[in-house]
Amino acid sequence: MIINQTTMTYRLSYAALAAVVAVGLAGCSKKQGAFQSSFFSTVPTPIETVGENVPATVNGSLPQKFMVKNAKVTATPVLCWTEGSSEMSAAGQPVIFQGEDVRANGQVVSYKEGGHVNVPFNVAYQPGMEKSELFLDFNVDQNGKMYELPRVKVGYGVVATSTLASAATVKPAVAPDNFQKIIAEKYSADIHFLINQANVRSSQTSKADYVDLNKRLMEASKASNQQIASLTVNSYASPEGSYEFNEQLAQKREKNTTAYLENQLKKDKITEFGELTSSFTPEDWEGFQQLVENSNIQDKDLILSVLKMYKDPVQREQEIRNLSSVFNELADQILPQLRYSRVMATINVIGKSDRELVELFGTDPGKLTADEMLYVATLTDDNAKKMGIYKKSTEFFPNDYRTFNNLGMTQYVAGDYKVAQSSFQKALALNPQSKEAEMNMGLVALLEGRYSNANAMIGQASGLPEAADALGVYYLTQGETSKALNAFGSAKTNNAALAQILAKDYSAARTTLSSIPNPDATTYYLTAVLGARQKNENMVMSNLRQAVRLDPSLLGRAKNDLEFASYNLSYL
Repeated sequence: MIINQTTMTYRLSYAALAAVVAVGLAGCSKKQGAFQSSFFSTVPTPIETVGENVPATVNGSLPQKFMVKNAKVTATPVLCWTEGSSEMSAAGQPVIFQGEDVRANGQVVSYKEGGHVNVPFNVAYQPGMEKSELFLDFNVDQNGKMYELPRVKVGYGVVATSTLASAATVKPAVAPDNFQKIIAEKYSADIHFLINQANVRSSQTSKADYVDLNKRLMEASKASNQQIASLTVNSYASPEGSYEFNEQLAQKREKNTTAYLENQLKKDKITEFGELTSSFTPEDWEGFQQLVENSNIQDKDLILSVLKMYKDPVQREQEIRNLSSVFNELADQILPQLRYSRVMATINVIGKSDRELVELFGTDPGKLTADEMLYVATLTDDNAKKMGIYKKSTEFFPNDYRTFNNLGMTQYVAGDYKVAQSSFQKALALNPQSKEAEMNMGLVALLEGRYSNANAMIGQASGLPEAADALGVYYLTQGETSKALNAFGSAKTNNAALAQILAKDYSAARTTLSSIPNPDATTYYLTAVLGARQKNENMVMSNLRQAVRLDPSLLGRAKNDLEFASYNLSYL
């Protein structure tokens, strides 16, 4: 058989080319292979809640000659768990992987070399997620042909410790009462003297202010709920003449005034009073300066400058006397006012005793003031009793915002949040500037997940002692542990200890938990978590038992809690 050489060469070249093309198209024509769990790792594992969210990142390393060139793969992370008899799931945002020939915006993976991909995952926490598994679902689009690939498991479990942050445990702000058991009332009267004289004149003791002072002392001495706590005499001389003379003069005025007061007390049969003290000031330069500052003397600025320039009393007087144009004015208007004794009395008005207030609330509450009624509520630690007192106070004092705010506080503590919110709203309507009611509305917003509103309202209450704990909880719900720590400061609360645990400051957390005045179930549960992180089995078990004893519902949480995965909890 004779074969044309040219034809043969052409056929061979074509065959060779076809073979090359076939090899080149292999990455485009074949179906995308199934993904494997070994391709992926999840950070962290197990997943940990941050605030009230469940975030993680799935990192993938795809091998060589795996990702076909014309395949577009949509990978969807899905967290699956069981709630009772129901299968639950929460899907994150899908991510696209694509071969190098696909025109899209996904993560490109080389067919020849393989490549790395990542799938961010973040969903809201739901109870039950602790015992869960994280999967990737795959949907492929290959030249318009759609098909699914088997899902693969890429992670497991959720540590939900951060979700122990609770606005329900934050103490709402209480609007304070102004009740005072003892009110210190102060009274005074001045006795003036003639120049260079020290005798107490009747014209001075018959003045209205001294008569009123004497009358008040007599009333207090006879009243069962009043005490004359102290009497004081301060005597002065005007800054003129020699210092030695003025010293003697002021001392005589002190002696004569004190003697007059003692005789008056004896005459009025006032025998029970506190300490009677007296003193004298030879030259009242301080009073002189104040009087000049408040006067209309033409050259007062010049006089004040002299006082500022010279500290020696003799030199001061000489320099002022040299101001001949104004000295006469000073002698007429200012100096006479500095020749006096001031008699002062402190009278304690004693309010009702705690027992009297409680009895009166029970028998005749209408006789109590708003402050007294609000104070009565502070005399019990029983929240139900507090609520009853505050409810009564809203009836007698419906225009006092404090009554509604404090009623709402007790309702909040009782877990009746909707009713509490209504009371807080009434308080705000009566006093829109109330920081207490504003903060408490913020707590309700925090419970309801209205975080923006909560932040704004709690921020308005800065300065209130309760606001620090509220703001700390807000930051915990947002996953901002550092800010939460700053907000809590040195607070000794469950929420503050939780922030320290999340920040891995276990020493501080232990101190905080041991310093909580009234530890509850959550206190012991957090202590158990701390024990687990420090691998202290005794600490774990003893505190879990106490937590479950106080709150049996925590048993279920503990058994699902991955913090305790290494411990046998069957004996709780």
